[in-house]
Amino acid sequence: MSVDRSAEDLLRELAPQVLGALVRRYGLFDACEDAVQESLVAATLQWPREGTPDNPRGWLVTVASRRLVDHVRSEQARRRREDRIALATPQSELLSRAADAASDADRDDSLALLFLCCHPALSSPSRIALTLRAVGGLTTAQIAAAFLVPEPTMAQRISRAKQTVRGSGTPLGMPDTADHAARLAEVLHVLYLIFNEGYATTDGDDLTAPALSGEAIRLARLLHRLLPRDGEVAGLLALMLLTEARRPARTGPAGDLVPLAEQDRRLWDGRLVDEGTDLLTEALPRGQVGPYQLQAAVAAVHDEAEHVEATDWPQILALYGLLEQAAPNPMVTLNRAVAVAMVHGPAAGLELLATLEDDRRMARHHRLLATRAHLLEMDGRHADAAECYRAAARRATGAPERRHLTARAARLAPARS
Repeated sequence: MSVDRSAEDLLRELAPQVLGALVRRYGLFDACEDAVQESLVAATLQWPREGTPDNPRGWLVTVASRRLVDHVRSEQARRRREDRIALATPQSELLSRAADAASDADRDDSLALLFLCCHPALSSPSRIALTLRAVGGLTTAQIAAAFLVPEPTMAQRISRAKQTVRGSGTPLGMPDTADHAARLAEVLHVLYLIFNEGYATTDGDDLTAPALSGEAIRLARLLHRLLPRDGEVAGLLALMLLTEARRPARTGPAGDLVPLAEQDRRLWDGRLVDEGTDLLTEALPRGQVGPYQLQAAVAAVHDEAEHVEATDWPQILALYGLLEQAAPNPMVTLNRAVAVAMVHGPAAGLELLATLEDDRRMARHHRLLATRAHLLEMDGRHADAAECYRAAARRATGAPERRHLTARAARLAPARS
């Protein structure tokens, strides 16, 4: 038996709060995280039979604390840790009241937990995995399935990440003012990567992984609730919503990729478009505009166009110019080349694209070849375009994108002479 959707959502929301309460009280990040996962499993089994408790957070903290104590006491080789836990938490306290029933019981450490999971000592894949596990409440199996890796591989990655965090000695808490901006940028980047992997998977037979981008949006909503005045947090959430709005039109009946220019815009989610636009409209006047707000603004211009011919390409080109100044990146230049082609013609776009050929990050990337193929097709050079589409297909790692590029090449093949 499993919990219903509302109870599942509640567990996902409470998971970081419960972990924060335990880590703040006991330390021992790795052991606390395992105990929280066990409490979530217990809730999944018990709540359908017995009903959701009046204080679900307190119930989870109490169960997790008991599991933590039992775990520590069962490890004879770690007697010193057992003594530490036993001294900190009398058994009578665990039995008589919720373990979070202290004066700061309502304290939500979710933001501090996000910062901890995005610790600078961790690699990007480890940050993503640990964030999804500790803050997202996903099981190791769910994370492994989302990233198409064996569960033991993901378990090792998460275990190493927890050991790194524990070994760093970093306490649960907000970073110093001097480090806050840099650490927040890392958190935003992790959520951005999670969303992108869900919206356009880098491997496998499916084009998208909706559950993964949905989790990124949920975590971005959480971050926005905790930091409501931060423009870049609002910008990232707006970008996710404005992009997610197109998902229903992004794949055809057989699951094949449908490019933005060919999508049926009637299928776009207007509610998400409105929410993302409102967020962006509120955030932009507050102060300095950052990269996520600029990317969201580009997405908004696309989403506001009733049809592809109505797209305001000069405005998009101007926004990419600002974005390239704010956050220089070869992908930004790649997208700006498309905007240049739409405003000044494909030859001008190809000229800008040529500047990326010596960039090691892009030299063998399939999207550079795919974009060149698209601009060559716009320029009427169909034979060259078909060859570029085929080369891009050979380098694409995802099956749907590979099929799409191959089909583009085949469509142009009769024009070859």
